[in-house]
Amino acid sequence: MKQIRLKMFKKPWVLFIGLSVLLAALFFLFPINLFDGVIVYKKQRLVSTIETPLSLSYFIGLGYDNVDIEDVETFYLTTKGMVMAFIFILGLPGMLAYRSYLKK
Repeated sequence: MKQIRLKMFKKPWVLFIGLSVLLAALFFLFPINLFDGVIVYKKQRLVSTIETPLSLSYFIGLGYDNVDIEDVETFYLTTKGMVMAFIFILGLPGMLAYRSYLKK
């Protein structure tokens, strides 16, 4: 039974999908401020933007308190932050799966 499990992880597609799901769950469920983003604050008529690292968990409503977002109008990832998320979630597992494929 153990050999069957090990052979499964040697398949590139299984490795790619499994690692992608694992990394996506890690970044979306835990507040790891790693990705470049912008927070837009609006207080009455004054609007200010702050560039700061953001977590992907903020986009699904996890990792912050309502007090923390009291004057926040919106927040988003910059282009660099989106590229970083893409590389971490799909690029790294893709490279490892490709290496596994070449090793066969």
